[in-house]
Amino acid sequence: MKKKINLSKKDKEEWKKFIEDKSRVPDKEDIHRNNTNKKNFKFDLHGFTLDEANKKVREIIISCSEKDIREITLITGKGLHSKNENVYESLKFNKLRHSVPDYINSNPELATLVSSISNLSEKKGGEGVILVKLRKL
Repeated sequence: MKKKINLSKKDKEEWKKFIEDKSRVPDKEDIHRNNTNKKNFKFDLHGFTLDEANKKVREIIISCSEKDIREITLITGKGLHSKNENVYESLKFNKLRHSVPDYINSNPELATLVSSISNLSEKKGGEGVILVKLRKL
């Protein structure tokens, strides 16, 4: 790492003006805050194991409920490329698209926060996407 060169007072003032000018340098913190105000949260569960997906779904539902987000779009995929053949000893339940709604409905903590769980239309993802609607608390 190079040693910093002492800047003149004029250079320091110019640098300060540059940093404070929001039109030139977008503040990523502001961008993130604005995105959390949306009423829909989207998360892709591709690549998650069943256990990892369940933990993440629980975390997302609780977080969204606290932030007053009303809809959660969970991308599970259709399970066509799933390599995990023996979850629940049934091929029907080896896919996240089946097990995630089952997990939410069987968890009393989450079931009280959720008003409905449905698949989206074919145009919006169909069987590979779950829409979770949260209750107003």
